[in-house]
Amino acid sequence: MSPDVWMILAFAGLLIAGVPVAFSLALSGAVGIVLGLSPDMLATMGTNTYNSIAKYPLIAIPLFILTGLIFERSGVALRLVRFAQALIGPRHGGLALVAVLVCMIMGGMSGSGPADAAAVAMVMLPSMTKAGYPKPFSATLIAASASTAILIPPSVALILYSIVVPGVDLRALFAAGLFPGILAGLALLVPAMIVSKRYGWEGGTPVEGAERLSIRTTFKQAIPALFAPVLILGGLRSGLFTPTEAAVVAVAYGAIVGLFLTRELSLRDLWELLGEAAIISGVVMLIIALAGIFAWAGTMLGTFRHLAEWIISLTDNGVLLLILVMLAVLVAGMLLDAISIYLIMMPILIPVMQHFEWNPVWFGILLAMNIAIGQFTPPVAVNLMVTTEVAKIRLEQTISWALLFVLAMGCALALVAIFPAIALWLPNALGYNV
Repeated sequence: MSPDVWMILAFAGLLIAGVPVAFSLALSGAVGIVLGLSPDMLATMGTNTYNSIAKYPLIAIPLFILTGLIFERSGVALRLVRFAQALIGPRHGGLALVAVLVCMIMGGMSGSGPADAAAVAMVMLPSMTKAGYPKPFSATLIAASASTAILIPPSVALILYSIVVPGVDLRALFAAGLFPGILAGLALLVPAMIVSKRYGWEGGTPVEGAERLSIRTTFKQAIPALFAPVLILGGLRSGLFTPTEAAVVAVAYGAIVGLFLTRELSLRDLWELLGEAAIISGVVMLIIALAGIFAWAGTMLGTFRHLAEWIISLTDNGVLLLILVMLAVLVAGMLLDAISIYLIMMPILIPVMQHFEWNPVWFGILLAMNIAIGQFTPPVAVNLMVTTEVAKIRLEQTISWALLFVLAMGCALALVAIFPAIALWLPNALGYNV
């Protein structure tokens, strides 16, 4: 067998053996270097790991992670829930509607599905359970709704996509993700409302303390949270700051909100959150760094080129091949996190995308929607793991509900695939000319 085949087999074997993705990428890359190039070339591993993370746009990732943690600790989710509950009022499926809307707004602050899921689940699950919603349904709905964070800007996954795919404007990606993110949220809301009405789950039980608050009062309390996405996106559109600088602004704004407006964040809490964000970011950056070894070895050996040529040879029908790619990414999303998927699959998919002349911004949104579905699809569903832990239930109890929401978001994905203008209209309207 050729060295590139050995490298792919080594990577698959290490993953099956339970080796973490980061180290599987590094070790399989080393196998490819030793067998296909020269043992002396192992000396390049240090340079490759450094070059993988020595990129200015990557600074935004730890900062947006920190932003999500700050808003989670600042009581922002509770204020959004109270405002949404006061606005919607008591009705069947009311709390389901609140959960979806709050997840989407929180996604516009953190850019991280798991952080979004944790913040909303801790606030919404007790009140939804009290109102008669089964815990498996509530946990799955919140996990699915939180996955829209990967689409609604600022998105950590889209930041990485703009780095991996050359020539893609991150601002255009952010704009392109907005309407598909809203569409995905609406797609989840439809079955949630239908099921709530069918089983008579009363969504009229307010969140604790919300029954004494009017729409006007709760709106005033929610203004700092509602202004965060406006600040980030408005600053990007106006050219006031770059995407990386937007992350800095988001952290500063979140700290001001938590310390001085909601006053639920102390300096000690802020110090702890800095450490927590550093740990999460360290894991992310380790994956990106060690993936550099795998990427360099695959490029030098021609592995990615060979795989891309094989994929292109499967069919001349671009639509059929797009469906096959989407199914492959969906399976990958069920097993791996978004960052690993981008780093592993994009070197293979970029030549395919270029061959069929798929719009890179549109294609990036399709990938993000697919990966979002994977975030709440067992067996490895990061968002669902978070919400089931908060709900104190087993992951297996959510499978039937997860399949329902997978079907719903799959319909939204199909609409964006059939009608690219859903994703591309806004960036073109804003002058990014995608």
